[in-house]
Amino acid sequence: MSSTVVAIVPMRHDSERVPGKNFRPLGGRPLYHHIVRSLLESSRVSRVVIDTDSDMIKSDAATMFPDTQVLDRPQELRSGMVSMNEVLLNDVKRVDADLFLQTHSTNPFLRPASIDDAIERLQEDRIADSLFSVTRLQSRLWSADGLPINHDRDRLIRTQDLEPLYEENSCIYLFSRDSLEAKGNRIGDRPILYELPAEESWDIDDESDFFIAEAMYTSGMSH
Repeated sequence: MSSTVVAIVPMRHDSERVPGKNFRPLGGRPLYHHIVRSLLESSRVSRVVIDTDSDMIKSDAATMFPDTQVLDRPQELRSGMVSMNEVLLNDVKRVDADLFLQTHSTNPFLRPASIDDAIERLQEDRIADSLFSVTRLQSRLWSADGLPINHDRDRLIRTQDLEPLYEENSCIYLFSRDSLEAKGNRIGDRPILYELPAEESWDIDDESDFFIAEAMYTSGMSH
């Protein structure tokens, strides 16, 4: 049974599609504050680590979240073209833990209760080597060349009766150092797919996502 769980939140200073995204205000505070607060409120997370190249985030985190650990991202890992697996492989060499949780600052509505439940699920499983969060899809999907992927075009059944597919939503990844280093991937050979509701797994990737997130926050939909 894993006991020490370290949460890693990678944050680059620059964002190509939403400038200044990580420290742009949402609900009156910088975007990245939301996920850090959720992780700090988790009863299963032992420590929160912020991996960043941003002097602004380093300074703000030192003031607002003094209990977090900030890792300076090496120059060779700062490009937007660098795989997140490479960033994590560097992080787990610098931080000790039985289990690592990686999430993103762009997942502001992830709840502490879900974080705790996901950790418990993996810790209690005797077979799985990792866990990642997913969103259920029950829509008619088509390939680029016009072929149905998950339905029969000649038999129109209700979408709620389709066999569900699952989208990786980037909210939660759980893995050990051994699993990450053996596979070079945060998802191992025997992962648990952990389903989150769509509103909790909302990810801010572009301006329209930010606009919708602000509406969700204002309406209380995310609380």
